[in-house]
Amino acid sequence: MNYLVWTVVALIAYTVFPPLVNVATREVPSDVVTLVATTILALGALCATVISGDQVVPYLTGGRALPMYAAGVSLTIGTLAYYRALAQGPVSVVPVFGTFIVTSSLLGIVVLDEPASLRKLLGVGFAVLAVYFIAG
Repeated sequence: MNYLVWTVVALIAYTVFPPLVNVATREVPSDVVTLVATTILALGALCATVISGDQVVPYLTGGRALPMYAAGVSLTIGTLAYYRALAQGPVSVVPVFGTFIVTSSLLGIVVLDEPASLRKLLGVGFAVLAVYFIAG
């Protein structure tokens, strides 16, 4: 599938995700909701890996594994914090965490030497404004 189709699928899934976590954590501790939801994620990733035929073991060691492990640590911290925020705050404000789209874009430009067009920078600026208005 085209990456834009995957992007729309992700958009739909991430749109319903915060309200579902908020509802779930009203009666279940956030760590339990995190465990169950991320276990489902891990099983989904396992199925996708098996279906695609990708090998796992060759990528588990060496220098190319380090960013993968760092991403796992970062994802763990972010996910635990996000679930706790959704358990304690309103769904309409907590997604301000979505500012990661802005900060990730800036990291891509600065650290990964991705091109910074005027259009992209304007998009980052508008995203910052959107977060300001949502949080306000």
